[in-house]
Amino acid sequence: MSHHVHNAPLFVQNDMTVLLEANHPDAETVSMELCRFAELVKSPQHFHTYRMTPLSLWNAAASGMKTGELLSYLNEHGKLGVPMSVKRSIEQAMNRYGLLRMVQDEEKLLLVSEDAGILFKIAAYPSLQPYLTATLDSRSAVIDPAWRGRLKQELTRLGYPVEDAAGYHQGETLPVRLRTARADGTPFGLRDYQRAAVDAFYRDGTRDGGSGVLVLPCGAGKTIIGIAAMEKCGCATLILTTNVTSVRQWRDELLDKTDLTSDMVGEYNGGRKEVRPVTIATYQILTHRQTKNDIFSHMQLFQERDWGLIIYDEAHLLPAPVFRVTAEIQATRRLGLTATLVREDGCEEDVFSLVGPKRFDMPWKRLEQAGWIAKAVCSEVKVQMPSDIHERYEQAAARDKLRIAAENAGKWQVLDLLLKRHAGEPTLIIGQYLDQLQTISEKTGAPLLSGQMPHDERDRLYRRFREGKLSLLIVSKVANFAVDLPDASVAIQVSGSFGSRQEEAQRLGRVLRPKSDGKTVYFYSLVSEHTKEEEFALNRQMFLVEQGYRYEMIEASSLQHTNTGEQSKAVSVT
Repeated sequence: MSHHVHNAPLFVQNDMTVLLEANHPDAETVSMELCRFAELVKSPQHFHTYRMTPLSLWNAAASGMKTGELLSYLNEHGKLGVPMSVKRSIEQAMNRYGLLRMVQDEEKLLLVSEDAGILFKIAAYPSLQPYLTATLDSRSAVIDPAWRGRLKQELTRLGYPVEDAAGYHQGETLPVRLRTARADGTPFGLRDYQRAAVDAFYRDGTRDGGSGVLVLPCGAGKTIIGIAAMEKCGCATLILTTNVTSVRQWRDELLDKTDLTSDMVGEYNGGRKEVRPVTIATYQILTHRQTKNDIFSHMQLFQERDWGLIIYDEAHLLPAPVFRVTAEIQATRRLGLTATLVREDGCEEDVFSLVGPKRFDMPWKRLEQAGWIAKAVCSEVKVQMPSDIHERYEQAAARDKLRIAAENAGKWQVLDLLLKRHAGEPTLIIGQYLDQLQTISEKTGAPLLSGQMPHDERDRLYRRFREGKLSLLIVSKVANFAVDLPDASVAIQVSGSFGSRQEEAQRLGRVLRPKSDGKTVYFYSLVSEHTKEEEFALNRQMFLVEQGYRYEMIEASSLQHTNTGEQSKAVSVT
């Protein structure tokens, strides 16, 4: 064993887990590489545990990583090398991706394989038999095009991920040209990593390109990447996103950075129903129905035009009914944009099979090092409970304990100290429970932005924050996604949705836009000490820890020594 290996940071174990020595000098760099092919499952103080799964290895293969490259990396950075059983499992999983391919042969859609006999093997599965029209020979079978998505979904579930190289129809032609300058005259162009992401999706227009997911941090310009993909494809495009605010941001970016005119870009939401060559809709409107037994009355939007490209913004939030429609439109190009492939509902395999595999993954810390997103300091602040609240917490039913801990009134004093520490800096207070946020709004005088507020009023507050006329904004979970507040430099999370890793990532993302002065941004999470909230906080932080972020643990009492002055004054909202 070499000296280099002896001092390496990884232990590769027989059960496909990888332990990363958290305090090793190379830990941050190695964690960025690990997240390309493994997922973090535990992050105690000294050793972080990653697990390689079939899905994580298929995604690695789809994004271009070779089996030999992965094994060499583990050998180079592992103290004890790679166990033979793990080596075999990695090879088997990664070789499964591409073992089966979908191709178009004149008028026929075929499932093919170079492995003689594999089609006869899978044809024996009862769940696959409805989708295979006929087996031509040992290496090819005819598929009904209507079942293209369902077959991929079922094969993925059975452990046979399909590489879809059947190509896509062009759809309605729509030339799109990126500008070289914004509307205000400032130069505009794609960054290197944005161009690489688009190329990974488009693949020179070959049949191997045209579907897949691009994973980049909040603030990295995923909207710009989507627009650049539209330029490549040159076709009518349906863009699906999370909320009306995001719809308008997409529209503004399209009009600012392309030669599209306003009459070519439509909004499709609760207030407007415009179907144009580029149409931007919300997931909410697509899944709206009067009762749970009614049809989804707006799903026909998928057939309203001959779309050549569908963009799924925040693809990790794709609702189940949209998955079902997506399974039926596999001949249309599909681009997923997201900051994380993590789904709390466990449907990552459906994103893989129906939208497409991961084609590009840019680690958050790598963009931070390059200056494309802001450097962030993450802190968990331990907050004691007043004795009366703690007594109520101990006596509460299990389902009520988290809310009591989340709404701990002791958090106000800590929040007040943090506001003093960052006085005058553009700050967001983010939370889950409206009663708690309303109380904070009353104490600070800052406005509360929630889902109950009309969209025009939300946009007015966002605009005033961006213009620097408002330095403190209190936001509910409605602001978790696709809200562009580039100057926000402090985020204070007072409560969250259980152990949601994706929510934690998105909330940090609210402050990651690079600042003109290069300043560091701060993300605080207030957690009630000795409660279930601590357990959920550990899980919430998991994805960001995987990306190389470290949470500084702060005792609330220590903030007393770093803040002076009078009680925080109300924030002007006029």
